[in-house]
Amino acid sequence: MPKWGLKSDEKAVSIMLADNNPLVLTAMSEIFGKDPRFSLIATSATAEGFLGTVMRMPVDVGVIDWNLPALGGAKLIEVLREQVNAPRLVVYGDDTSDTPRKAMSSGAAGFAARSGTVERLLETCLAVAKGQMVFPFLDVRSLQQDPIEQLSRRERSLLEALSKGLTNRELAKEFDISTNTVKFHLSNLFEKLSVKNRTQAIAFYYANRASRGDF
Repeated sequence: MPKWGLKSDEKAVSIMLADNNPLVLTAMSEIFGKDPRFSLIATSATAEGFLGTVMRMPVDVGVIDWNLPALGGAKLIEVLREQVNAPRLVVYGDDTSDTPRKAMSSGAAGFAARSGTVERLLETCLAVAKGQMVFPFLDVRSLQQDPIEQLSRRERSLLEALSKGLTNRELAKEFDISTNTVKFHLSNLFEKLSVKNRTQAIAFYYANRASRGDF
């Protein structure tokens, strides 16, 4: 087993684990608990338990089972995408199904297979903590060429509303969120579309709407 450690200028990645299988949850807890590169915050057997914890305390990365009761992985990711400073999520699941692609489409930051090695899981979490997207079972190059594929459903709706000329205050009222949350989502939206401001985002919307027809 390799010996890991933190560099003098590094901070341990805070992490929370959620899995309905108690054996898996115990094994993962031991793995992350023994690795000084991570700080294990909590564990949960349900999506609701995971959500309740990460809403109360800061967590860098969450490792979740795709079939986590009762919300499920997709809904949990969707809920957390609307929260400022939410943890980046790694789905830990079966790579023989379509789960990796579904996880990416839902907005997860990474995927690690249950059939993979411990080292692979740890490295995936470290990469995700640094802002990377990790989906080893998918060829994401073609998806990354199309910025629309990186938008969540909320971000697509926000882009459409933005194209109508709504102000931040009007967007906040439209989506029942705070203006600060609007700014957070717009920042992410601009980054994903590789634009610098609202005007460029609106131009992108109208340039792509006719050809795609799926906004």
